[in-house]
Amino acid sequence: MKFHLTRPEGRNLITGYGESYVAVNGERLATSVLVLADRLTHWDVRTHEALTPSVFAALAQLPVEILLLGTGARLHFPHPSLTQPLRDAGIGIEVMDTGAACRTYNILLSEDRRVGAALILPGAGWPAHPR
Repeated sequence: MKFHLTRPEGRNLITGYGESYVAVNGERLATSVLVLADRLTHWDVRTHEALTPSVFAALAQLPVEILLLGTGARLHFPHPSLTQPLRDAGIGIEVMDTGAACRTYNILLSEDRRVGAALILPGAGWPAHPR
């Protein structure tokens, strides 16, 4: 699916997604990624089974008020004990399939919310110049 939205100045907008990719500001990415308004980072999580306590401890360090967890083509809820670091940090978490997380991220970004998206994709490729 492609979106046709104008990019908010200086912020990362998800401009498309499909079964094995997301596009951020028109750049197609084929691997898991963390998307924040001002940061785009490779994420070493390839499946929902790879979500561990240390993964959520690292996510709890992000400067966001809400984190959208896109678990791939299908919705997979992590065990509540895994997400405890996010609750301790005052970060809300919403778990959804990756497509829904992409759409929701753009809506919350347009509302000037401090939102992040942790998107699981099965691919192995990453662009030469991650931001």
